[in-house]
Amino acid sequence: MSDNINTVERFYRAFAQRDWRGMQACYAPEVHFNDEVFDLHGAQAGAMWHMLCERGTDLRVTHSNLAELPDGRVQAHWDARYTFSATKREVHNSIDALFTLRDGRVVRHVDAFSFWRWSRQALGPAGWLLGWTPLLRGKVRAQAAKGLEAFCRDKPQYAGR
Repeated sequence: MSDNINTVERFYRAFAQRDWRGMQACYAPEVHFNDEVFDLHGAQAGAMWHMLCERGTDLRVTHSNLAELPDGRVQAHWDARYTFSATKREVHNSIDALFTLRDGRVVRHVDAFSFWRWSRQALGPAGWLLGWTPLLRGKVRAQAAKGLEAFCRDKPQYAGR
């Protein structure tokens, strides 16, 4: 296996164990992460994984199909199963990821998933009716950002970041 694939494999093994420190160790300080909900840089990206690992008491993560592209990026697939805390609804989110690495660490991480599929599971009828709209996506993004901000306020390692 290449060094890039090994790094991504370590990231997902840590995630499966809810080891946020191990996940953060795979990221470069200047990492940029984004998905359908978050767009984060540096310590914020690591803080998000910390929050998700700490709060996701029933979180189960599996990964598959790691492959290095000719340009050195690594693509992967992963699945998360958990209870969405706001509604207590069970979610199975199926995600495709793309990692850009430099010097053995992730500098760019993009996760792609169907927001409408996620919102139907997590939010129920409201997600089914409105999950395809920018309005609901914006509301979820705003709530997630507030949640991450509050989480970081309570953790000294993220103060001032």
